Amino acid sequence: MVVEALSEDETDRVFRALADGTRRDIVRRTLVAEVSVSELAAKYDMSFAAVQKHVAVLEEAQLVTKHARGRERMVRGNAARIRQAQRLLDAFERLQLGRIERLDALLAAPDDSAVPSAD
Repeated sequence: MVVEALSEDETDRVFRALADGTRRDIVRRTLVAEVSVSELAAKYDMSFAAVQKHVAVLEEAQLVTKHARGRERMVRGNAARIRQAQRLLDAFERLQLGRIERLDALLAAPDDSAVPSAD
């Protein structure tokens, strides 16, 4: 399965949404099972409206989807969007590991300036 890269704007929305602990918890809960907004609101020490706002931020970042089931609004985590964010983080990790490997190679190389000259 090929997952497309995130645009700069999408990346900003995703990581801004994930910067909040409550929103990260909502994503965790909704990746495991579809949950109603009412059920989510019961889990947090905040108003129903506040939880709805958190869900709206996550929905805008496409980290969750929301749909009606009768009178309830059901929220489901979007694993594909999480994979897209993970690919970006993986690229950053590869970049950092490459830098570390180059530094290790540089430090392991013999230092010509430390060898006394034969003059």
